Amino acid sequence: MKIALLSHVELEAGYPEKFAQAGFDIVFATTPAQRAELDANTAARVKAVLTIGVIGLSAAEIAALPALEMICAQGVGYERIDLDAAKQRNITVTNGPGTNNVSVADHTLALMLAITRNIAWLDTRTRQGEWTRSRLVPPAMTGKKLGIIGLGNIGGLIAERCVGGFSMQVGYFNRRPLELSEHRDWRYFPDALSLAEWADYLVVATPGGKETLKLVDAAVLKALGPKGYLINISRGSNVDNQALIHSLQQREIAGAALDVVDGEPQVPAEMIALTDNLILTPHLAGRSPESIANMMHLVLENLQAYFNQQPVLTPVA
Repeated sequence: MKIALLSHVELEAGYPEKFAQAGFDIVFATTPAQRAELDANTAARVKAVLTIGVIGLSAAEIAALPALEMICAQGVGYERIDLDAAKQRNITVTNGPGTNNVSVADHTLALMLAITRNIAWLDTRTRQGEWTRSRLVPPAMTGKKLGIIGLGNIGGLIAERCVGGFSMQVGYFNRRPLELSEHRDWRYFPDALSLAEWADYLVVATPGGKETLKLVDAAVLKALGPKGYLINISRGSNVDNQALIHSLQQREIAGAALDVVDGEPQVPAEMIALTDNLILTPHLAGRSPESIANMMHLVLENLQAYFNQQPVLTPVA
């Protein structure tokens, strides 16, 4: 008999068949309504859930799945999975660290260049026939100062690309300084405010959750200043939406590029209206054929390990 797997995410072509071949019967519930209306018979047989950090699995949802034994977070994030509720039921939780790091780092550089050179705005004006009318002189990115909030694996890849490709200086804010190799003269800052005061680019790459809620607030944005750019590829909740909207409307910062928005997939109307100093992408920094293959392979390995009574590869403590 196949193992019932509830998936909160759509799977790319070919992957449902791979899960089926591995012995899993997938039930899709990719919208809040579908998850809320899951029928009792289906809920009673679900033994595993595939989700992502921004969707997660609440205590109430866990309680509604009496046969649940395993929760798999597709990517590295798991901030909305109720770990306490899972622990009380002895439910195994896994995630996907490292599976999409390269894709996120690449997308970050794309966002940085796009907002610096105002690519989206210029593309629109050019298509409207304004070839010679624009007097915009966008700045260069080379040689500027990069500030990273959350210098983990992804933050490190971003820093390496900025140093190697654009000769940028690197500063970072973590809960504590890191032991870096001798060739990395990256500067530690004790808080986000002092990092923002120093940086030309402030990249948010820290995990989401209560500890980082609205970490980038009005004070941090003001410190970043009128020549500074904010890039967020982590979690929307790490940035204060209203403070950012105000900063962009008042030109208190030069611009922002966001792959994530607090409250996504809903985007505030005030953000939609900001066409010349804000770039938005729909939380796809971590998505590429390579990263999807990495994530799905790890999810399957963890599922098969658990249901074959072997240790999972990437357990969440």
